[in-house]
Amino acid sequence: MVQPAAARAPQPFKSVLHKAETRGETRASWLLGKHTFSFNRYYDPDRMNFGLLRVLNDDHIAGGGGFPTHPHENMEIVTIQLEGGLAHRDNTGGSGTIRPNEVQVMTAGTGVQHSEVNASATEASKLLQIWVFPNEMGLTPRYDQKRFDPAKRQGRWQALVSPNDPEALRIHQNAVFSRGDFPSGTAARYDMQFPGNGVYAFILSGACRINGQPLQARDGFGVWDTGHIEVETAADTEILLIEVPMINR
Repeated sequence: MVQPAAARAPQPFKSVLHKAETRGETRASWLLGKHTFSFNRYYDPDRMNFGLLRVLNDDHIAGGGGFPTHPHENMEIVTIQLEGGLAHRDNTGGSGTIRPNEVQVMTAGTGVQHSEVNASATEASKLLQIWVFPNEMGLTPRYDQKRFDPAKRQGRWQALVSPNDPEALRIHQNAVFSRGDFPSGTAARYDMQFPGNGVYAFILSGACRINGQPLQARDGFGVWDTGHIEVETAADTEILLIEVPMINR
């Protein structure tokens, strides 16, 4: 929902800021992984999660590289492909290659084994992998993916993942993933879809202010104890919003 700046009024809220350069890191010959929250060998007790958002990894996988078969359980895993391709295979029979403008959701549930490998031997694969705690333990493992028309996020929020939006991929949680692409000088508003939720904004590109906080590419900014957020862009800006319950696990 886009509104003129004059129609908005300041609202009280709580927030947490994670600048891009403060993220943890995993390096390998084939991988550069940036971790907003504690993951793998990166551990910070103050950065374990944002509500039920547990992992936000910004991964660059070199041509021919990838994650060999490994297990997960009791987690909703969302992959958003930004560049290149990622080939997925799991032991439930799910398989496929995810490309830019596509999103994949996997319910790990009772347990799943899967691999994720760059679909190209030469070109880099760039993606976000995001974990959210489910609303129920022991779910049946499930895999789904979908392409989203980038024209439908120009100047507005496009729902990618939601428990109840028929145009979005389903998730077992009152969590909503939205992506928006806004030109410089835009004032936009996002309203929480579920009472009591917070929203974590990850700036994919550009520069903006959210509730007055200046943000650059790859910064993260979590906001809660409010019913909405206000975005003002200082450049052409693409943003991923992850709305989640603010319950700590």
